[in-house]
Amino acid sequence: MQYVPWDDLYADALCELWNQELGDRFPMRPALMRQNSFEDQNVVKAGSWIAIDAVTQRPVGFVVAKCWQEKLDIQLGKGIGWIQVLLVSTAHRGQGIGRELLARAENALREQGVEKVLLGRDPYHYFPGIPDESADVKAWFERQGYHSEDRLENDLLCQYLEPAELELPEVPDGHFRLLTRADQDAFLAFLHRCFPGRWEYEATHYFQRGGTGREFVVVELHGEIVGFCRINDADSPFIAQNVYWAPLFADGLGGIGPLGVDAEYRGRGLGLAIVEAGIVALRNRGIPNIVIDWTTLVDFYGRLGYHSWKQYAKYGKAFS
Repeated sequence: MQYVPWDDLYADALCELWNQELGDRFPMRPALMRQNSFEDQNVVKAGSWIAIDAVTQRPVGFVVAKCWQEKLDIQLGKGIGWIQVLLVSTAHRGQGIGRELLARAENALREQGVEKVLLGRDPYHYFPGIPDESADVKAWFERQGYHSEDRLENDLLCQYLEPAELELPEVPDGHFRLLTRADQDAFLAFLHRCFPGRWEYEATHYFQRGGTGREFVVVELHGEIVGFCRINDADSPFIAQNVYWAPLFADGLGGIGPLGVDAEYRGRGLGLAIVEAGIVALRNRGIPNIVIDWTTLVDFYGRLGYHSWKQYAKYGKAFS
């Protein structure tokens, strides 16, 4: 077996390998793989490797390691590293390839000063953990010293059978609307004040990639933004996490989340209303399937007809 450094020349072949192993549940697109695993500035090149079969010269496994490396006023995961993906073809398992790839990733993360490694949950992640039905994968990582953490994370799904023209909800002393590009500074300031971290980071990248505002519904009270809901579809400026698996839906997929309300204004029903506003915006675009990703709030969203579609077990490992 040959191990070669991470190189986007292999992107299409790695995408084929992914789909061979996972495509029925998590169909990969070359654009998504390039976006999340090659273009992300947080990929640790020294910890990301490809296993090549010496006979066929085809990739049979790979690992992507990340830690925070961007020069922003935001930081995700101080002291944290991530294994974004570790995949070995079924036909080549049991040969120590996975252990070798993981060792290379962990060694590189140690050299970066990482104190704890998480599986998934990286910037431009694919998964918030190990897909819960993959019992063999969970058992393998447990043998490598990884430990399960708290509750399962969920991707939720609702499918709307009938098209509808819907009105945005109403709220006393305020209203819902889509952002415009002119709102960028005010909106980022709101996120920095109320939701610093990942949500602010994702919105910053959204505008850097040319976002116009159409992916955010906000609620304003007395002219001030007090809540938001991200909505995604096929026309968004990059492939967002809740529409990663859109190829599973021939008639189109939209995504809801993240969303949040300023702590000062919680307890007024604005949280559920902002979700409803996001759903209205997507349904009025003709989207019949909507996913809410990476949440434990199954009962909350169940009030709007959403049910658990995919589940993920969170795993981590502290370096001693």
